[in-house]
Amino acid sequence: MNLTAEAPVTAAEKTFFDLRQDIVEGVIVAGSKLSEAELSTKYEVSRAVVREAISRLETCHLVERKANVGARVVDLTPEGLIELYQVRESLEGMAARLAATNMSEPEIEELNQLLATHFKTVQSGETYYQEAGDVDFHYRIILGSKNNHLISILYDGIYHLIRMYRVQLGMAGPRVTTAFDEHKNIVKAISDRDPELAEMLMRRHIQYTKNNLQSKLES
Repeated sequence: MNLTAEAPVTAAEKTFFDLRQDIVEGVIVAGSKLSEAELSTKYEVSRAVVREAISRLETCHLVERKANVGARVVDLTPEGLIELYQVRESLEGMAARLAATNMSEPEIEELNQLLATHFKTVQSGETYYQEAGDVDFHYRIILGSKNNHLISILYDGIYHLIRMYRVQLGMAGPRVTTAFDEHKNIVKAISDRDPELAEMLMRRHIQYTKNNLQSKLES
């Protein structure tokens, strides 16, 4: 599974990808009601295509259906964040543990090169969040676990909801530098083939990120 190869080949897929991106990035506001008629006009497709895209987005946990309301984008809440990050901590901790054993040397080298690219962002003082796919540090490690069930649960299940919190709440200030340093330490543990340390560092990193995002939601 390679996200860079995930390119729409039908109108339905393109609509799904475009709608997902607009929700993740906040173009379509969290908590807002989804109108099939309005979306079919916006994306220039039939209402049936929009309906299919919305159904697929339910499986990504980006859309929920409420009685007497219909389909709506999920809200970003402290409670939702805590539940999501409890699962993320466990699963991505496992992914880091497996990556320390299963990633090839070239894959680890590519991960180090990716961090070198991210360092430029950190130095510039920009908000530190990564696009989806191969430019995402966490996605590389998920793939590096080489466990197809784990990859499917994380990517098909909660990856884009995690991205929604990360993208819309962002990461700025001192947390940018500390998050980057945590990434470096995780990669060092993977490079050293130390599964226990890689898992512990990933779990701790996700806990710190959750605390940072939670404080932003509650302020």
